Amino acid sequence: MSRPSATYRVVKRGLDIVAAGTLLILSSPVQAVVAVLVATRLGRPVLFTQERPGLNAKVFTLMKFRTMANPDPAKGLVTDEERLTRLGRTLRATSLDELPTLWNVLRGDMSLVGPRPLLVRYLPRYTPEQARRHEVRPGVTGLAQVSGRNALSWEEKFALDVEYVDHQSLGLDLSILWRTVTAVLRRDGISQDGHATMPEFRADFPDASVERPQD
Repeated sequence: MSRPSATYRVVKRGLDIVAAGTLLILSSPVQAVVAVLVATRLGRPVLFTQERPGLNAKVFTLMKFRTMANPDPAKGLVTDEERLTRLGRTLRATSLDELPTLWNVLRGDMSLVGPRPLLVRYLPRYTPEQARRHEVRPGVTGLAQVSGRNALSWEEKFALDVEYVDHQSLGLDLSILWRTVTAVLRRDGISQDGHATMPEFRADFPDASVERPQD
């Protein structure tokens, strides 16, 4: 295991700022259209916000476009799978719901590449090895996302996250970004069968069927 150099960290942060700023400007017309669609079909708020742990497990507020209807037991809208709308499925399949997350990258909460930020309540469930995923900024995409995304088991995802931590480099980052484009076009691993995304991570009950909200 080798630690990334100070030069790598500075260059990576600089690239994050330039790329996120550029993508926010270029995608602004698309984001405006998505915002209108979400507002008219799902109502307000347009953005889904949730606290997630970042670098060194410091909590920040993640921003994405909403993809789910509000819970309504009378209409049978209880689980994430039931609440995920047709528009929401399209946004997730094309990763358009992730566009507001570029603000998190610009602010320094996240990087373009790194382990995906999960839920705060998962923090005490990690093994010491799995918790090493928080040694770097979380990413919009990562090694696990281009290696199977939500079709992977939690154990496989965490192993890939730690592998990235141990081998991070500009070459690996660029490879992941390129593979991300391919994965989005193929729409690979968007969800596990029967789930909006995949089951919740439960260290004591690994097959728990509770959904993980809007990853």
